Amino acid sequence: MTTPPLRTVQTPAPPPEVEWKLRMTAAQRGIWTGTQLRRLLAERAGLELSAASVSALFTKQPSQVKLSTLAALCAALDCTPGDLLTLRESTAPSTPPSRPDLAPARQPSQQQPVPRHRSLPPL
Repeated sequence: MTTPPLRTVQTPAPPPEVEWKLRMTAAQRGIWTGTQLRRLLAERAGLELSAASVSALFTKQPSQVKLSTLAALCAALDCTPGDLLTLRESTAPSTPPSRPDLAPARQPSQQQPVPRHRSLPPL
């Protein structure tokens, strides 16, 4: 009995990377600090965020953003979501790494018998 040849599995392209551009968008509108942005969010969008939350949004790339927060940022800065984030092609390699678990299966006649457990000699 022969095993069928292995087929190469095509992996989809990696998802695009997201670039968070809140700081640049805010600077283009004369907003330079988290305090200024926090005030605008409260006045124009009715969103009260902690100073720490605004600082994190302003200085770091968030892993996720609530849609309501994104909408409030857009309202406060008079912009669109496209002004705050950009999708870029991922720089991750598109070829999958070698996978040893995809090695051809051994034929049943070639498999070694499973060794039996031996008793240990008495001490």
